[in-house]
Amino acid sequence: MNKARKKYIRSCEVSEIAEVSLGRHVQKIAIEGKSKNLPVVIALHGGPGSPVPFSVGCRGLFPEWTDKAVMVFWDQLGCGINNFKIDTLNTEDFVNMTFDLVCEIKKRFPQNRLYLLGMSWGSVLALKTAVRAPEMLDGVLVYGQVLKNLFFNEEVASAFENAPQSKRQEVQKILQTDAGCEYSVLDANLKKLYKLLNKYTDAYNNKNAKPAPVGKIVKGLITSPDYSFKDFKAIVKNGYRQNKILWRELLQLDLTAELAQVRVKYLILQGDTDIITSTKNVLAAAQNSNNENVTVRVVKNSGHMPSAQAMEECFNALIQFIE
Repeated sequence: MNKARKKYIRSCEVSEIAEVSLGRHVQKIAIEGKSKNLPVVIALHGGPGSPVPFSVGCRGLFPEWTDKAVMVFWDQLGCGINNFKIDTLNTEDFVNMTFDLVCEIKKRFPQNRLYLLGMSWGSVLALKTAVRAPEMLDGVLVYGQVLKNLFFNEEVASAFENAPQSKRQEVQKILQTDAGCEYSVLDANLKKLYKLLNKYTDAYNNKNAKPAPVGKIVKGLITSPDYSFKDFKAIVKNGYRQNKILWRELLQLDLTAELAQVRVKYLILQGDTDIITSTKNVLAAAQNSNNENVTVRVVKNSGHMPSAQAMEECFNALIQFIE
């Protein structure tokens, strides 16, 4: 870890690794902010099981964020510093853990405004928690809202016009097999579809945009004062590999009703080329919800994985949101 990062951590009024009980499991979280009186933001990472960019190993790594808010970083149970076997856990188990985390942070910072920042899978936890506990939250910001028809939708089916005939046939076979097949087949199909979408479309990463600085984040996690090398490896190879429940539930999910029930300010940023968590579906659902709390902004030249510009827009939107 470099001197500047060490110096920044020391300069923060709040910078610690805390142990908390979430869903009856003791887990580690990072809490960091320049001042203890700033608004508090709980970051909910994607995946499931991918604690990037925000994780417990990020203390001192994002001063632009922690100068403006007390950031709470949580490696969701089963990955990173909280790696654990989670074969039997389902979506509601993680919603319960998120709710417990909100309660814990509210106890520690009772006078501070409290927000959720969710990305992809984290948006599921954010939305369900916002519906469950609106009285404890002042707002929610998400990027890449998971809503319904994940992967298996018409936009994915029609996205391979410029791909070779053999690849179009592969995609059609996967979509016709649907999500109700044997899990080993589903797992193989999703991995194959991921590769095809990455190569032939802008669904994940928009090829016309500057990518987010992943290298800087990875280097920061390797040199983290709080991560062991074992924790670093568990960013990718972790307890989620054997869980056969979460992806089944994600593919069958429809959170349209929950979006209509939100009673706190709820801002969604969506990449304009995201067809995995379809931006078209999110825009339609937000409009049809007639819920004045819900706002959707479309980020140009960004897919499901935020580009550098999208990360900057997330930051700027958060600052406007909390200030």
